[in-house]
This record gives sequence, structure tokens and C-alpha cells, in this order.
Amino acid sequence: MSGYRVALTDWLACAARGVREPAPQAARALGDRVAFAGTAGHVLDFDDTYLPGIAHLSAPTAPAALVLAAELGLSVADALASYEEGFEAMGALARASHPALYDRGFHPTAVCGAAGAAVTAARLLGAPRDDAVALALLQAGGLRAAFGSDGKSLQVGLAAAAGVRAARLAAAGARAPLAAVARGWAEASGGTYAEAVPDRPAVDENWIKAWPCCLQTHGAIEAAASLRGRDGSEALTVTVHPVSLQAASVGSEPADGLQAKFSIPYLTAYTLLHGPPAVESFEAVDPAAVELARAVAVRSDPSLLESEFVLDDGDEEVARVRAALGSPAKPMDAAALRAKVEGLAGPELAGALDDPGRPASDLLALAAL
Repeated sequence: MSGYRVALTDWLACAARGVREPAPQAARALGDRVAFAGTAGHVLDFDDTYLPGIAHLSAPTAPAALVLAAELGLSVADALASYEEGFEAMGALARASHPALYDRGFHPTAVCGAAGAAVTAARLLGAPRDDAVALALLQAGGLRAAFGSDGKSLQVGLAAAAGVRAARLAAAGARAPLAAVARGWAEASGGTYAEAVPDRPAVDENWIKAWPCCLQTHGAIEAAASLRGRDGSEALTVTVHPVSLQAASVGSEPADGLQAKFSIPYLTAYTLLHGPPAVESFEAVDPAAVELARAVAVRSDPSLLESEFVLDDGDEEVARVRAALGSPAKPMDAAALRAKVEGLAGPELAGALDDPGRPASDLLALAAL
């Protein structure tokens, strides 16, 4: 299965399980199916992530592709082709703008997602691509300050909807100069506008997440899992790249499950006690994990890789993870990928993309979107 099909299937499964969460239920009230689907697919923080831009590339592009293809009566093949184009366009923009967007407090998935969704929708609508992207950049926004709240997934759903609106406007005759808008966007955001390049496809560097929480906690989870049952492992220091502390900035006492997804000390402690977290692990905060997390120190070291985590027990290094499970360097095998999808959404969705002629509307129905 191609990387795009894996990522789109993964996103569908995340959305199918995510629809029951509070944020997508609130988004449903907007009456915008793209915003609703985009929120549902991102709310678990289990959807695929592109580390070179720290952006979830499917999160805005998949809902744009599937909802619009279904509306137009198009097939899975049509949806997939538009998704691939938007995925790569968004990846190029996120990569070129990293770490500038993150350093200024922006959420790259939302900021770059409007443009990715616009490229996706423009292909399906036959709209002028450059005008659609320019109109999307005029609406681009989203902040890291939303992490650990409903705002994180909602701003991604709204970015997807903004991209589709931009493509509809372009299809209806609206025009905006991409070169000028891209310069203005770069000046305002600190990002760098870039187009996709064929010799570096983003899909080749995409992560399919093994655990439903911030990617910048995954190395800590995997390292802690290797220490379960080890005497004295309760007193630990976790060393991370500074960007991990930007992304996962919650301390040892998260207020709720959403905040817990962004706490390195809490997830280290939780894994030591219970093993790696599942979706259900974030229904509430575990008091024993909070207690143990108070003894987990976190420090940063810019010499580490962005995905690298080191655990020390006193003066001794006891675990190091350079790239966790689900990364391009350590991908999940086919059985693990299928188990993730089936665990979230059941067996029927696992093969949902097998028939390219299947109506795209079937996929939305399977995911209850």
C-alpha cells in the first residue's frame, strides 16, 4: 500500500473514533462538514505527522478531499489524487517554515493547512490553484497556545474549511496575486513560502503515530516502556530537543486528558506504571502517574535530534530513542497498522481504499462523518 493510502486510511480511522469527542460535536453545530470532519480527524492527536515541519499533513487535506469529492459525486481515486497534491503542497510549506512558525508560537498544521486544503480542493473543483492558495493564505492562522484544549483540533478543522472556501472563491472568479500574498504572509508569520518538489516527497518522511498524543512525547514513551519493572527507575531525567518542550509544554500535573497528551513527565510516568497509552488512557488523568511524574525532571539539549529522547537515572543513561515507533526509521508493520485502524474503527474501514472506483461518499459514511 502506498504511503498516501496508509496515511489517508489512518486519518479516516482517527476521524471515525474522534467524532464522539466534544470538539467535533461542537464543530458539527457550524453546519460545515469540512470543519466537522477536520476536527474529528485531529482531536485524538493520533493522526499522521510530518516531523520536518511538525505538521499533521492529512488533518486539513483529507477532509477537504473526501468531503468535496463526495459532494461532487467523485470516486476514491479522485479524492486520493487531490489529497496527494494537497499533502505535498502543505508539506513543502511546513518544511520551509520550520522552525520559524513554531518559534513564533504558531501551529503549523493550522497555518499551513489552509493552503494544503486549498490545493486539494482546487484540483477537485478545477479552480485556479495559485488564486486558491493566495486566498487561503489570507485566512491562515492557529496558535500553539491552543495545545491541550479543544482549540487545537478546532483550529485545524477551521483551516481545512478555509482552504475549501478559498478554492470555491477562486472557482467562482475571485483572484488574488500569489506572489504578493506569499510575501506578505511570510513577513507577517515568519514562515517561508515554498512549492512541493518531486525529489523530496513529504510522504517519505511521514510518521504514522503509535500512540494518541503529541509526537514530541513519543520518544519518552518508548524509552520509558523499555524500563518497566526496573528498580530505581522512578527517579529520572528526560532530555529532549528544545522543540519538544515547545510542543509538549505541560508540566507534571495536567488538568485533564487533553493536557496529559502534551506532558512529557506525565506520559513518562504513565508508561512506567501502565505501559504506553491508548485512546482510553486520556479519558481522565491517572493520580498515580501524576504522583510519579513529580519525580521526573525534563531538560533540553539542542544537540539532540528533534525526535530524540534520553533518559537518565542519576548519572547513568538508561535509555535513548532517536526515532520512536511509527517514524520512517522505525515504521509499524502491516499487521500493526491494520490493528490500529481496526481498533479505532473496525475491520471494514481497514480496506476502504482498496477499490479506486468506489464513491468517496462511502468513506464518509463508514467514518460517520
